[in-house]
Amino acid sequence: MADKSKGGGGSGRGGADRRLKVRVKTAKGRKGSSTRWLQRQLNDPYVARAKREGYRSRAAYKILEIDDRFRLLKPGARVVDLGAAPGGWCQVAVKRVNALGEKSDKQGFVLGVDLQEMEAVPGAELMLLDFMEDDADAQVKAALSGPADVVLSDLAPFTTGHKQTDHLRIIACVEAAAYFAFDVLKPGGAFVAKVLQGGAEGSLLAVLKKRFEKVQHFKPPSSRQDSAEMFVVATGYRGARDPASEVSGGV
Repeated sequence: MADKSKGGGGSGRGGADRRLKVRVKTAKGRKGSSTRWLQRQLNDPYVARAKREGYRSRAAYKILEIDDRFRLLKPGARVVDLGAAPGGWCQVAVKRVNALGEKSDKQGFVLGVDLQEMEAVPGAELMLLDFMEDDADAQVKAALSGPADVVLSDLAPFTTGHKQTDHLRIIACVEAAAYFAFDVLKPGGAFVAKVLQGGAEGSLLAVLKKRFEKVQHFKPPSSRQDSAEMFVVATGYRGARDPASEVSGGV
């Protein structure tokens, strides 16, 4: 899935920004876009910080910054991370909910789901599964074996390069994650999902506002400014409702 990382507090700028920039020569057979991506990675302070702090990708800082703002990952919380590879969000969640039971008597639980294989994340349960396949949600519910406090979604479809098609695909992922959250969240729970610039689709946003006390869009500082991604953060889950009473089919 898409890149994920986050670390504890602060932007990680300062000294990292003062490093000499690394220039990458365009190698024979390498596309210009690949060269630009590699140069951006080599000069990204969050990439360097993730390596120093042991996170698997720069994306970990996105969920750290979201949690610093909204305080979702509390000790003892039960968390599902959809689209978890390479595991940075799970790493953050394990620490913040105390899934290893190291800091208090409140021990949390973290379940990561992705269609790509991941190295084990100490303190997290991992499932190799395409969440967009039929009955995948039922399999995740069985593995969760109880209600959740937080559902995180960094689900990202394979892109086509066609803007409208890619937008529809990512909204379909967000919608699937949202309806899964409706089934498993405790009252008062939270849902966080990556969307494209412009936010969640209007009809889906309307459903979220019915289900949660507060729904906001947020772009973490670690999200690249030239990226179209942002996150919808829904807090204060109102509890299960009759789906027939809502307008469905957001896309």
